Amino acid sequence: MEYLKATNLTFDPRMQISALVVDAYYDLIEHFKKDIMKITKALAASLLLEYFYVAVENGEVAAIVACKENKPPPVKLDKKVFVKYLGLIMGNIAYPVINKHMMEHRYPFELPARTGSIEIVATAAKYRGRGIAQDLAEHVMNALPYEDYVLEVVDTNASAIRLYQKMGFREIMRTDAPKRAGFNHFVYMKKETLCINE
Repeated sequence: MEYLKATNLTFDPRMQISALVVDAYYDLIEHFKKDIMKITKALAASLLLEYFYVAVENGEVAAIVACKENKPPPVKLDKKVFVKYLGLIMGNIAYPVINKHMMEHRYPFELPARTGSIEIVATAAKYRGRGIAQDLAEHVMNALPYEDYVLEVVDTNASAIRLYQKMGFREIMRTDAPKRAGFNHFVYMKKETLCINE
């Protein structure tokens, strides 16, 4: 298994990364399931690869982690791209829903300088159960020069919360989720690193 920055791959990983992003956000976009492949293509065209890190095995993306510091989200959504891939009606319906969760949603607190934000963690179905996403996330956090890391997870994702706790994250805040979101709270977690890479 290799751990690489997505921009350093010798092949174009956009569709594979996008499929994992769609899977990670599936609960939020499942009512568009008839158009999942089209949404995957639209997101592939919207990825900012410089924020993505991947675990690769045999030329296949097994897991992804997106990490950034006080910068835009790791995707740059454009309504025109959604209309191109989904058509005028579905593009105009899907875009605001996905944009709300991926672009407009922000941390409810200021991120200090030298704080990395873990934005998306996902593993392809056939590679689950091997700890690949955890290994990739730890590789990313050891390689980047941030003093602290923060992330957001929903309260119903107990397995992810346990995993992040195992990795040294601790809960620092909860906020109420929107009505009918399918979960009660957004949980914010933080990890302080002991050594800083320059």
